[in-house]
Amino acid sequence: MTNALVIAGKEIQEGVRNRWVLATTLLLAALALTLTFLGSAPTGSVGVRALDVVIVSLSSLTIFLLPLIGLLIAHDAIVGEMERGTMLLLLSYPVGRWQVLIGKFVGHLAILAFATVIGYGAAAAALAATGVSIDAESWVAFASMIGSSVLLGAAFVSVGYLISALVRDRGTAAGIAIGIWLLLVLIFDMALLGLLAVDQGRVITAPVVEALLLLNPADIYRLLNLTASDNVSMFAGMAGLADNLSLGRNVLLLALGTWVAVPLGLAAVAFSRREL
Repeated sequence: MTNALVIAGKEIQEGVRNRWVLATTLLLAALALTLTFLGSAPTGSVGVRALDVVIVSLSSLTIFLLPLIGLLIAHDAIVGEMERGTMLLLLSYPVGRWQVLIGKFVGHLAILAFATVIGYGAAAAALAATGVSIDAESWVAFASMIGSSVLLGAAFVSVGYLISALVRDRGTAAGIAIGIWLLLVLIFDMALLGLLAVDQGRVITAPVVEALLLLNPADIYRLLNLTASDNVSMFAGMAGLADNLSLGRNVLLLALGTWVAVPLGLAAVAFSRREL
């Protein structure tokens, strides 16, 4: 495990040197601060708690942005090293392939987690500094949103590793990564809505819809955060779904965790069988 931690530290150092950490943190902080102060401006007149509005706004941002960042970080983690010839050098040391994979994953996840916590945390801190009253329930929902955001990013980092372990060049990996982002973040929900509109409840029942939503980590994340509390679900327009949702929070967390573990496990298998 020590070898994996050494490789994780190397990935973090490269992220700092290549400005990945700085760029990602500043991007998330800038967008989070913008959404915080623009979105929370009218809350006093409509009776909605300011931090709950921030949770809804940042959850929507996260669904689009963190999967893309995760895929961009991870899509060339293996194939890129092979193209440069550094993977062969790395594996000439007494280190297993699974240690390389886990170490890289931990390093990339640390970069993503740091950027998310600092970027989103800065927005909440700035809102609190304005003197807005924030109760304990809102703080718990906000902390939960940050934790699940990191977990969502981890899921797409894992998917990126699977892509990188299967393809033969970086260009193909980048193309597939963008295609998967478009599929899971944009096309999946539009296709599901179209299917529901055509079916009109004849075949696709509520349990089937919930099962289909579990096939998309972005939708699992949406259910986790936009139905987390009564105030958040009401402002997000998902109060009806929250009342009728049969999937508990633990089930949703397990499903999102599965999206982290399964692609990473498949990537480990593919990497172990790949010729250098």
